[in-house]
Amino acid sequence: MNVPATGVETCPGVFVTGTDTDVGKTLVSAILAKAWGADYWKPYQTGVATLPDDTETVAALLGPEGGHVLHAPACVLQAPLAPWAAARAEGVTIEMAGLRPPRTAAPLVVEGAGGLYVPVDDDHMMIDLAARLALPVVLVARSTLGTINHTLLSLRALRAQALPVMGVVMNGPPSPGNREALERFGQVPVIAEIPRLERVDAVSVAVAAARIPALAVLARAVRQAG
Repeated sequence: MNVPATGVETCPGVFVTGTDTDVGKTLVSAILAKAWGADYWKPYQTGVATLPDDTETVAALLGPEGGHVLHAPACVLQAPLAPWAAARAEGVTIEMAGLRPPRTAAPLVVEGAGGLYVPVDDDHMMIDLAARLALPVVLVARSTLGTINHTLLSLRALRAQALPVMGVVMNGPPSPGNREALERFGQVPVIAEIPRLERVDAVSVAVAAARIPALAVLARAVRQAG
């Protein structure tokens, strides 16, 4: 599927996905929303029976002076599974074809669930949601051993669908060698490295957000690359 480059201009923002589950997508989404004064939206939330709700987590991390959190999920499911599997377990029907992003005057940070090939419904994967929203992708990756393979495979999947990639955010202890490998072999910028935080709160998110490049600069680079 070819995604028009104008999607970056007509709907400013990003789609945040990860190379795997638990790589820090929610933390990175909060940091990006804080940095850009963006709205945050997670259309598919699973695992609320045992895990904190990501939308509420981002609201707490942004604090009262942060961006806006949009409480308009398409589906909230109890089990910590892929949306497709959790919906089946609860007798819920998900139809991604009718999904529309909420209207907002601010940039929009959309957080996906799991990785790119997590099934959403019987016919669509999370990568299809990225294509539908036509937002450039920010790929969150671990900084540690194994990240090169997982990240390069994810980048190849995105490019096979002609989806614009804004960059990679590395989460974890700094790894100059892995960063060099991802930028060289992935042909993509690492736009941020988020170290292990002693405390994950509104203060640490604000500190990390201050180091994020401006959205306009990153979006311009995506247009030029496309």
